Amino acid sequence: MIRTATAVWTGTLKEGKGYISTQSEVLSNTQYGFNTRFEDGPGTNPEELIGAAHAACFSMALAAQLTEMKLVITQIQTNAQVTLEQSGKDFTITKVHLDLQAKVADIAADEFEKIANKVKEACPVSKVLNAQISLTVNLEN
Repeated sequence: MIRTATAVWTGTLKEGKGYISTQSEVLSNTQYGFNTRFEDGPGTNPEELIGAAHAACFSMALAAQLTEMKLVITQIQTNAQVTLEQSGKDFTITKVHLDLQAKVADIAADEFEKIANKVKEACPVSKVLNAQISLTVNLEN
């Protein structure tokens, strides 16, 4: 399976701008730029997109694991907080914190947390990131 996305950039770093499009067309010429990455300008940025991808991947992987266990899933909500830090001239994504809120019946909180932590390590997006990944879990039965 191969999925594609395209980014087009014109101009200098600070004054230029870019547009991102995805194969599915969910993003179609969506603006990104210096002001969306380092300020509060309109549009998206790479860290936000990585966070969305990580939250989605983790949620689906957790749903797959819980489905295998034949558990009833009402809702899985994952928020991802991506930390971009500067060291000298270089920027690095150093951390991703996943905050999981879930409604799953018939599972103890400690067992659910253990499963969620295993899924955090196994999630394909977690595997590709060279960052510290942490997780908080809140389970409602």
